[in-house]
Amino acid sequence: QVQLVESGGGLVQAGGSLRLSCAASGRTFSSYAMGWFRQDPGKDREFVAAINWSGADTNYADSVKGRFTISRDGAKNTVYLQMNSLKPEDTAVYYCAASRRMMVVATRVDYEYEYWGQGTQVTVSS
Repeated sequence: QVQLVESGGGLVQAGGSLRLSCAASGRTFSSYAMGWFRQDPGKDREFVAAINWSGADTNYADSVKGRFTISRDGAKNTVYLQMNSLKPEDTAVYYCAASRRMMVVATRVDYEYEYWGQGTQVTVSS
């Protein structure tokens, strides 16, 4: 069992930056691939970024490539999403997710993730 707690969301102007954090409980954090997804009300959940267990493989949605960076810190059991050059269309609730069965691959498929956080709101004003 893994519990995930996101933090770092907030209100920012377009062009600004935020860093999201996702703290994971348990001693097997390194055995999980980690992902970030987002969802705006009335829209489907959307893949944002993923990182495999070692950090050697990352995957990004085309809409965030070059602006967002996913990373992980095993000593802190935490995965990060650095978001730069934010746009109003990045506004959403951002969710952290963990996958044990897909630990080797930075999968973008949401049903491959077994555990989910409660989400953190990111609002980008124009």
